[in-house]
Amino acid sequence: MSEPIFKPYQQNQLFLLPPSIEELIAENHPVRVVDQIIEKIDIKPLLKLYKGGGTSSYNPKMLLKVLVYAYLKNIYSSRTIEEMTKENIHMMWISGMSKPDHHTINRFRSERLKKVLEEIFSQIVMLLIEAGQLNIKEIYVDGTKIEANANRYSFVWGKSIKRNKARIREQLKELWEYTQKIAEAEQEEEQAEEFEAIEPEKVEEAIKKIDEILKDKPVDKKIKQKINYGKKNWPKNLEKYQEQEQKLGERNSYSKTDDEATFMRMKEDHMKNGQLKAGYNVQISSNNQYIVNYSIHQKPTDTTTLPGHIESYKDKYGQAPEVVVADAGYGSEENYQYLSDNKIEAYVKYNYFEKEQKKTKTDKNPFTTEKLYYNERQDCYYCPMGQPMKNKGQTISRSENNYLRQIRIYQAINCNGCPVRGVCHNQKTNRIIKVSPIGNYLKSKAKERLGSEKGIYYRKKRSIEVEPIFGNIKQNKKFKRFCLRGIEKVKTEFGLIAIAHNLAKFAMAI
Repeated sequence: MSEPIFKPYQQNQLFLLPPSIEELIAENHPVRVVDQIIEKIDIKPLLKLYKGGGTSSYNPKMLLKVLVYAYLKNIYSSRTIEEMTKENIHMMWISGMSKPDHHTINRFRSERLKKVLEEIFSQIVMLLIEAGQLNIKEIYVDGTKIEANANRYSFVWGKSIKRNKARIREQLKELWEYTQKIAEAEQEEEQAEEFEAIEPEKVEEAIKKIDEILKDKPVDKKIKQKINYGKKNWPKNLEKYQEQEQKLGERNSYSKTDDEATFMRMKEDHMKNGQLKAGYNVQISSNNQYIVNYSIHQKPTDTTTLPGHIESYKDKYGQAPEVVVADAGYGSEENYQYLSDNKIEAYVKYNYFEKEQKKTKTDKNPFTTEKLYYNERQDCYYCPMGQPMKNKGQTISRSENNYLRQIRIYQAINCNGCPVRGVCHNQKTNRIIKVSPIGNYLKSKAKERLGSEKGIYYRKKRSIEVEPIFGNIKQNKKFKRFCLRGIEKVKTEFGLIAIAHNLAKFAMAI
């Protein structure tokens, strides 16, 4: 039986000439792509953030390379990045043997980069365009929700604030009414309406007046307790509610540990109980599975994000895209109008587009508003039984983004005794329908584009464009929760993720 043979193993072997780190880095390694691309970008905007004088600073280009390569390797902790600069040969090479500590890395990421990273990102995208990897004329838009770095159980709800303020208002009214009954002499001096505005100063003044009027009068013990409680707590609580409402803005919730994060439903719901988590709505545009634009939003619905996302695209590249492709989550009158106003060729589905394609039971229903015949000359609709539904006027609705939508109201003349009333509608009065003429027109145009040859091509391609990017970021890169807090820092962090994704894809393509 022959003896096994092992390769030589000598830990203390001396080199005649010490090896260079450069020789140990493979020619096609992604770290070289990171180095080459970032060497080509203009970092003057970043350099302007540094003041002259004082002790020397780490080279910002080196720190940028270190961060991008760390994110490319799925390393997001500043402490782990610090360790890599001392232990990982690729990080030692790209850092030039510099060893910035985690405080330096984190300050650079959260403070310096947040003002310039979007410009750096757009420069990198332009370099990828020059390399023939993508174009930014046709973009595919989609969004995902990523959990914030916040406590899941410390939250503030807008509805709770309104409910608490209403409770204080009602209790104050009750106290005032009780005061009027006890002290008839003061009844004409003050009016209850004076205390309708629930503000800390006015409530405090109201309680003082109530207390003065009831002084030296026989008052129920529970009333005295309520007055004392109100005097001690109501003004303080109302100040807190005012501060919370300022932080809320137009949102309905926020986290106490990251007050710019909103509670949203996440797809990663392991408990399967619909639990809300503090997070941000991340919107991206892609082309050839490269990220060409990103934006961070505090509202959970995708519908409200499209105008802001396209505006951020225009800020990066100085012009709007020529073509936008998106799913039904973006198909609203407001978005269609915005895309039309900006002369963007839109291939955006609306809610019932897929059902219309499948010819479902709902689409066969002749009683839906969409199936009713409209007489443009007489401005009236006809119900399935041929009865005219006349225009009763119009109303205006305002969206979350302050878009004004004109809605016309039409009503049937007489539904009594109609043999199909039970399946036509279940309204107590004659049937009323609400129609947006502009919305219907824009929807018909969208349907026409989506059904065209180009529309079918873009619809098929959309499913393989954006969603694989989110899959790569969340599953392969394990990025399901932000490390930083606050929307500006979160935007910076996702910008690093986007750059890392693009450079990793580029490294595989060359």
